Amino acid sequence: MTSPLIAEYVTGLHQSLPAAIADEAATGLIDTYQDHLDSGASDQEAAHAALAEFGGLTMVVNEFTRQAPGRHAARLLLATGPIVGACWAAALTLSRAWTWPLPSAARLSFGAVLLLAVLALALAASSQHSYHRTRLTAAASPILLALDTTAVAAVLLDAPTLTWALGTAVAASLSRIAFTAWSLPRIAAY
Repeated sequence: MTSPLIAEYVTGLHQSLPAAIADEAATGLIDTYQDHLDSGASDQEAAHAALAEFGGLTMVVNEFTRQAPGRHAARLLLATGPIVGACWAAALTLSRAWTWPLPSAARLSFGAVLLLAVLALALAASSQHSYHRTRLTAAASPILLALDTTAVAAVLLDAPTLTWALGTAVAASLSRIAFTAWSLPRIAAY
């Protein structure tokens, strides 16, 4: 049996963090509490000492949020997004893509979905207090995979000729596809 103070803290961990992370943190806190009890401290003294060593719940949750894989991946995807976008803008402009046989609805849908993915990534990347919000990267990543794959396929199927600019844009998207596919299992695990 643990102190009510420790039990309340553990409950807070489980409400704020993914189960695996909350369990690991709770084990550390309970072990610290038990060490103080084993040293002869009373229940209250042991609880207060363990909580003082561990740090406040808000501080611990914020630190786990700051280190969240989803937050890091979202920041990297947002930082590289303008580079990939610039490659595509240059390539499509130089290739006169407005003359390609693509329906306007497809172009608008592509842009709208991209905007939603960027919004989700921005929310995940800016999260400072909510670990759960960093998980938006796990929702946005498959969308980015689909958008990059669609862009590459559209070039391969509809471009009259493959220019160096289109090749550069395709390479940029393939790099982002590789990074996103590599990071998605880690993001989804937490």
